[in-house]
Amino acid sequence: MADKAAFTSIHRYARISPRKARLVTQLIADRHVNEALDLLKFTPKRAAVMVDKVLRAAMADADEQEANVRELFVHEARVDEGPTIKRFRPKDRGRAHPIMKRTSHIVVTVCEGPRK
Repeated sequence: MADKAAFTSIHRYARISPRKARLVTQLIADRHVNEALDLLKFTPKRAAVMVDKVLRAAMADADEQEANVRELFVHEARVDEGPTIKRFRPKDRGRAHPIMKRTSHIVVTVCEGPRK
């Protein structure tokens, strides 16, 4: 039996904390793509827009490779930590407090048929 083709899309250096983005990717893992798109549309988190774009890009890649788009499931949805941009906020009496601006790499993989 041949392995199913997997189609992956990545948004690198997304300006959102990985912890916040993981809340959204956990919602769509192991779901049908249409169900995942509906969930993302009504999720009031900022990361939902980013994850939606990545999912649609993976679906478009699958469509280009002539995969059956009606049978696609989210095989993997994960968020990896990207580089942290370090800034400093001036405080009283000459002190400075660090501000960590975290970035993420959002990875979504779609595959024909559900995961076994």
